[in-house]
Amino acid sequence: MPQISYTIQELTVGQLSARSGAAVSALHFYETKGLISSRRTAGNQRRYDRDALRRVAFIRAAQRVGIPLATIREALSELPDERTPNHEDWARLSETWRGELEQRIKQLTRLRDHLDDCIGCGCLSLETCALSNPDDRNGLRGAGSRLLVER
Repeated sequence: MPQISYTIQELTVGQLSARSGAAVSALHFYETKGLISSRRTAGNQRRYDRDALRRVAFIRAAQRVGIPLATIREALSELPDERTPNHEDWARLSETWRGELEQRIKQLTRLRDHLDDCIGCGCLSLETCALSNPDDRNGLRGAGSRLLVER
């Protein structure tokens, strides 16, 4: 990993990419989504504050555990003065995200279990298949649109 002198307070997009491991295109994407920000030089080149390294590390860590970018953006926007997330922020946010991740794990486990059943039968019936028609509570009440009739 290239070392950048501590006297340098702003990074080019190339330096930020090299240090963070994120592709330049990913950094541009994060910027368009409001996750990181830069200023423009007189020559219209991006310059990132040094703390963008920590923000990118935070974003990538959250993405690795399956947190959507919109949720990450919300979390970052709640930090005072758009400061860089610290250890306490990660601990607090990871605790709030834990329930979301548990739900996804349950959903994926159910999908895996039903996939094993489906491979055995191969029917893919829209009436009974848990993969084609998951959690169909209204299907028990007959064919057709039940929700529109009730309104």
